[in-house]
Amino acid sequence: MITEEKRRVLDHFADGRRHYKLMNFEEALASFERALEVDPSDGPARVYAERCRHYIENPPPEEWDGVFVMQTK
Repeated sequence: MITEEKRRVLDHFADGRRHYKLMNFEEALASFERALEVDPSDGPARVYAERCRHYIENPPPEEWDGVFVMQTK
């Protein structure tokens, strides 16, 4: 059974992914940060929040396919 807390994290994460795919990185970041407010240890939300910060500073090309390419190890 999923707890109410986990359901809220999943809802915020899903909203963030929707914005992320549409390249609305600031809105996506806000959703991932809301997920992290509920559960600071949520790894996927942390990773996507970091990627959003990267793309806000370094926007991908318009034909971006949603794949994050690491530039460093």
